[in-house]
Amino acid sequence: MIDGWLTGWRGAALAAGLGAMAALGQEPWGLWGATLAALAALVWLLDRMPDARAAFWTGLLAGAGYFALALSWIVEPFLIDTAATGWMAPFAVVGLSFGLALFWAAAAVLARRFPNPALGFVVAFVALEWLRGVVFTGFPWAMLGHVWIGTPVDQLAALGGPSLLSLVTLLAAALPALWRWKGAAGSALILAAAFGFGLWRLDQPLPEPRPGSLRLVQPNAEQSAKWEAARAQEFLDRLLMLTAKDGPADLTIWPETAVPYMLEYAPEVAGMITAASGGRPVAAGIQREEGERFYNSLRVLEGEGVETARYDKAHLVPFGEYIPFGDLAYAWFGLKAFAAQAGNTYSAGPGPRVLDLGPFGKVLPLICYEAIFPRDVNAVPTRPDWMLQITNDAWFGIRTGPFQHFAQARLRAIEQGLPLIRVANTGVTAVVDAHGRVVQELPFGTMAALDTQVPGALPPTPWSRWGDGPLALLLAGLFAVAFNPRRRAAH
Repeated sequence: MIDGWLTGWRGAALAAGLGAMAALGQEPWGLWGATLAALAALVWLLDRMPDARAAFWTGLLAGAGYFALALSWIVEPFLIDTAATGWMAPFAVVGLSFGLALFWAAAAVLARRFPNPALGFVVAFVALEWLRGVVFTGFPWAMLGHVWIGTPVDQLAALGGPSLLSLVTLLAAALPALWRWKGAAGSALILAAAFGFGLWRLDQPLPEPRPGSLRLVQPNAEQSAKWEAARAQEFLDRLLMLTAKDGPADLTIWPETAVPYMLEYAPEVAGMITAASGGRPVAAGIQREEGERFYNSLRVLEGEGVETARYDKAHLVPFGEYIPFGDLAYAWFGLKAFAAQAGNTYSAGPGPRVLDLGPFGKVLPLICYEAIFPRDVNAVPTRPDWMLQITNDAWFGIRTGPFQHFAQARLRAIEQGLPLIRVANTGVTAVVDAHGRVVQELPFGTMAALDTQVPGALPPTPWSRWGDGPLALLLAGLFAVAFNPRRRAAH
């Protein structure tokens, strides 16, 4: 009777349902216990597949169920102009879910090459999930380890980054399938150790905040009207009012693409911005043009509107901010529609960089999507004093996307041992300390400003020093154990 549930439409529904259940550990639900239970059942199921073909389809359907729920926010950009693009939404969620599910399917097939398939699935899955964050510019969203963000277990990211969290998650789920009650006891020990380490680390004191006041401005401009010429002045006025209200701060920060004007064509706007801040610096998301190229930029203005620092977004969103191979299509065939060099999409900046803001210290700017890439953050040659993410989360809707995006940004703070200041147009504007804890936060979906300071930074973490090296050694050790024919799973 059990075997009948493993094949046909029942088995397909079971696999997809387990995948969707595993996604419940992601924000905003945070049900990590559901994730562990679903993964344990999935490993048990995969260990009983009759052949590689059945394992492939089980892994594919489980992955599709997982990503369909976890990434359900992907429909939101298409619903901003429903009449024009709404029809694309179902294709987007189905295409993305099954595309990413191929990594799960590949892990399920590779696991069958191991004498110990259950442990082989753990090794293959973690390695392929890491690869998902790299290939085709990478998309490390909704990693399994993200279910621990906001719990003490997330502190393990300071040791091994997000992949270590995924390894702990899947290993704890798989051990009962490997060794039954002994495996369940091993899972309990792993989780107890993870929680214990996290609680110990969270109990360690942090340095005092940096001197100087910050004002984080959240204008709450709705995406459907953000670029309407008739409302451009209204949105700028919101920013100026919140900047000047009750006297300006030492440093004011505006979100991504906050200014609805191009300074190249409206240079007087720069002076309006610094007039509101009393000449004090304002770090603002302002698009810029250079030649025929456009950039999504963070620009620091002060004095009488003078630009003193700038960062151009380097890791752009494929199909959202640029079209892959668009410049080649222009160079080879003269097609301008998708070419950044012809001003029709954004061009990428030279790469991650640290800005020296004088009395405010050295800051690593991250624009929106860039905060989901741990290895990009780790690649900066100079260690900053803090990180700054400016973003426009109106693209992600109001249900799941903004909260998942914020959670991943919090993980960067843990990995680096650095505080994070996050400023959103609409979304989550918050201050995060070097342990990844939310210190202050503005209410979601409101027009408001938050006066604060930059929390203190910790010394470099093991992850910031060594990256994925130790994790690779750990996976190599598990690989050796999984290939040991004398350690087969107990059924």
